[in-house]
Amino acid sequence: MAWLADDPHSRQEVMILMPRAALANAAAVQRALDRMRLAARLEHPRMRPPMEVASLGGWPFVVTERPRWGLTLHEWLQEQGRSTALTELAQRMSEMLDGMAYLHDAGLAHGDLGMHTLQFDRHGHLCLWGAALGVAGSEAGPASEISVGAERELRRDQIDQDIQAAGLLLYQMVAGRPALDEPDYPTAVARLHGEIVRLPWSLPQPVPDALRAIVNRAVDRHEQRRYLSARSLQRALDGWRQVASDGKAGPLALLLERLPLVGHLPALPGLSQRVALLVGSEAQHLLGMADLVTEDPALTFELLRQVNAARFGAREEGPVTTVRRAIALIGLRGIRRAATSLKPWPGPLDSTQARALEQGVRRALLAGYLAQALAPGGLDEQSLLVVAQLQFLGRLLVLYHFPDEAQQIDHLMQGTGEAPANPNSGMAPALSQEAAAMAVLGVDLPSLARALARHWGLGADMEEMMSPVTPRQATQHPDKADTWVRLLVSCAHEALDAVAQRPETAGKALAAVAQRYAKTLGSTPEGLRQAIEQARVRLQQHLLNKYRSQQKGESTQISQERR
Repeated sequence: MAWLADDPHSRQEVMILMPRAALANAAAVQRALDRMRLAARLEHPRMRPPMEVASLGGWPFVVTERPRWGLTLHEWLQEQGRSTALTELAQRMSEMLDGMAYLHDAGLAHGDLGMHTLQFDRHGHLCLWGAALGVAGSEAGPASEISVGAERELRRDQIDQDIQAAGLLLYQMVAGRPALDEPDYPTAVARLHGEIVRLPWSLPQPVPDALRAIVNRAVDRHEQRRYLSARSLQRALDGWRQVASDGKAGPLALLLERLPLVGHLPALPGLSQRVALLVGSEAQHLLGMADLVTEDPALTFELLRQVNAARFGAREEGPVTTVRRAIALIGLRGIRRAATSLKPWPGPLDSTQARALEQGVRRALLAGYLAQALAPGGLDEQSLLVVAQLQFLGRLLVLYHFPDEAQQIDHLMQGTGEAPANPNSGMAPALSQEAAAMAVLGVDLPSLARALARHWGLGADMEEMMSPVTPRQATQHPDKADTWVRLLVSCAHEALDAVAQRPETAGKALAAVAQRYAKTLGSTPEGLRQAIEQARVRLQQHLLNKYRSQQKGESTQISQERR
């Protein structure tokens, strides 16, 4: 319960927060006070410090000041009306989550997040107050009588309830009314496990798909689908807000801080030996050099970034889309310079994350080989291989820069069941990659890749080719080479996604891909299967050649060291 009161000693208004009922015994009161005082010692700009933490007759309470600018969230929303921009609401929510995450990192939970326990500071930032009081009574008994394991599990449950309450708060801020028509968040959290909550489509202001995905995930009744922490929900909101407020640099803001430290992608193992072998071979043909470079997407992207920069003046003839043309412009010294600028494998990733990134690289190459197998005569195979990697760039960036978020995206895409024919089955349906990425990062993966391409200066034509043909777009008959490349690569990625599904659904999904591209590419399910097998054989041969060249490079290096 939150009360507005007059303090006769300070002669100012204060707010008092106390439990909904008196605690059962003195041990419960003392334990509540210990938690509240521990929270009071935490210093964070998004946590309002209390004036007093005490108890009276079995009622622990906390007091905080109520200055004239200290509106509660409920009062602020009433003043703003329904005209508040969604980006501002997301910013206020992110501010609160920053303080909540700090509280959770300290091993504490708030316990009663709501409109009455959120207050604005003098700078207009949304802050928490009354931390740890909401869990009073849930830890009855002295601390010595509670096992370490039981206390850890209880604390995790309390933190989970905070995160669910934050989702309900976000829902109410966006929708303008509480979820389940239940304004009391602890009651709504208890109902959340048994009822389906989704943001309505008919709202006073339209809600972008990415924000809708974030809200729906935050209030999902399936535990495995909700946000794991306040930080992850905050990152998703910040990602969406940056995209919505600055269309040019929004997605890129997720990466800019990390690019100087760890680069865009790490060089695959053995790159230095392969480059040394390449540069040392004077008789190496241009095509052979291009084949060696495209073994490593990180080096491919770095060459394209350098060649498409304004200093080369190559934009007048269109963007450089092939490694062969890039090598012709940049030369062997440029290849060596680009290779040495890359971070060594696997960068900051651990072994599990590095394996996931390596699988992602192989998946990008496989799509390129598949596009080549599907392509009619006359198209440049190097362009198909490069664009296949670029269309997969968003996925590679997330695997490298945000491996934890990549796992969350995969988890949401896998789901635990089919579409919810039975809402009470307890099974969570799988999400598309677009919906999963927007729910986790606040931006879809192609947008993230295009933002980095703009940062590199690859040009509008390249940005168009690296944008996959979405399922909602019609597959028009190509009228130029760039359109052919984009269409073939999109088909290749969709076909590989189809065959990666569970066996009982893979055949149907592949048939749908074949039907979608039948008029433009003349594709059939059997034709796609044969092309996929050809691409897999080429990938295996590529990996074998890479191993042999790496061994040869190491042998050459050893010989030079001996001499």
